[in-house]
Amino acid sequence: MVTRRSLLGGAVAATGAGLLTAGGLTPLLASGSAQADSAGAGPVTVPPPFTVRMPTLPVLSPISGPAGQDTYAVTIKEAAREIIPGVRTKVLTYDGHFPGPVLRARTGRKVVIRHRNTLTMPVAVHLHGGNVSPDNDGGPMDTFAPGTSRTYTYPNQQPGAGLWFHDHAHHMESEHVFRGLSATYLLSDDNERSLPLPAGQYEVPIALRDARFDESGQLVYVMDDAFGRTTILANGRPTPYFEVAARKYRFRLLNSSNMRFFQLRLSDGGQMIQIGSDGGLLERPFTTDTIGLSPAERADVVIDFSRYPVGTKIVLENTLGPGTPDQVGKVMRFDVVRTAPDPSRVPNALRTLAALPPATVQRTVVLSMDEDGRQEPQGFMDGQVWDHHRIDQTITHGTSEIWTVTNANKLVPHNFHMHLVQFRLLERNGAPVGPAEAGLKDTVRLFPGETVKLHATFDTYRGTYVYHCHLLDHSAMGMMANFRIR
Repeated sequence: MVTRRSLLGGAVAATGAGLLTAGGLTPLLASGSAQADSAGAGPVTVPPPFTVRMPTLPVLSPISGPAGQDTYAVTIKEAAREIIPGVRTKVLTYDGHFPGPVLRARTGRKVVIRHRNTLTMPVAVHLHGGNVSPDNDGGPMDTFAPGTSRTYTYPNQQPGAGLWFHDHAHHMESEHVFRGLSATYLLSDDNERSLPLPAGQYEVPIALRDARFDESGQLVYVMDDAFGRTTILANGRPTPYFEVAARKYRFRLLNSSNMRFFQLRLSDGGQMIQIGSDGGLLERPFTTDTIGLSPAERADVVIDFSRYPVGTKIVLENTLGPGTPDQVGKVMRFDVVRTAPDPSRVPNALRTLAALPPATVQRTVVLSMDEDGRQEPQGFMDGQVWDHHRIDQTITHGTSEIWTVTNANKLVPHNFHMHLVQFRLLERNGAPVGPAEAGLKDTVRLFPGETVKLHATFDTYRGTYVYHCHLLDHSAMGMMANFRIR
């Protein structure tokens, strides 16, 4: 199904429907106002909003748990799953689950995962946000072949955080992830478990993404197809509903899209409490009416449904294109169906972040890609397409650095993801960052012309890692570079 030839041959013109542009990221207007390809998004295949139930994601169970370690066995395989009711769609999966399952881990307790590849293409499994050795990072060229297995060891010597894992095989990562190869990895620590936050059935991971289907309900992959992917999925179902009690819930939100940015809000303008981001809990919660997520970003959010009477239905909306409001403006609906006791609360203080050590080096990084209409646009880091043989940055182990990262494009948004480290954002466009970006991060959005300044410390592993745009279609086009810690 997936071939290197089909992926590389799928690039389309970088104008019109083939490119995610700043215009596509403007607020949604009237139904006919946005440029969109609605193939496969009509009533033939996709049901009306809120007619299917959102499932909760299955939790993986270890096959063994010796002292200090949990071991898992996962099969990477193609499967047919029901995304659209009554239709079996071919997807790529971890253990047959679409979307991928949840693996729950604990800080200080090692996780070992043996992945068996039954696909016809090589794969690499990257723990996004994980502090792991180069041999366990799942880098773009560190793949394992069809019919073989690979064991990854994660020491989990980092604070609790909502991580995820996904395929990273270069030139194939974007199609593999689009077809389903991503899963949630929730790492908890003693501090988080001591807090009275919503837990158990009231802590709900939600993987958000978009998709494009043909008339038979099969996924259609075309590289750089932001305007064509106009069906929104929450936990693998199109614009579903989710029944809740009139009490607080903790939602672990993951944007697992290749390209789509979300700007989320409740349809009544109601308040949400954000308590965490990519690298775990914030120092302090804050109240907001909107949550922004670029591809690969996570948000840890508490919504208190006790303010609504039983019978209330609240839509989680998306206010960004590309696509029309009818296509992408509704993400899911919360249906308040019962009352329930609620001993949970959100403390005023959640964690303490360590003081930033002095930075000894400053670097600049420029992201860009062709936006002149050519048929096969390329992506660049500092004007160069990724070469796995080339070391772009050399870093001294144990040091801290400040990186100034700029999106040089005039139309195309990007984001920036660094392997190995969780960094701290210092500035956005010369101003202090807002509370949503004040915690530990591993991915940061960059709209056209934007610049961010970040502080990173490289004091764990030595070796070679990558940094790249996590609009995966862009990294597959070459928007990636290597750094070596020595």
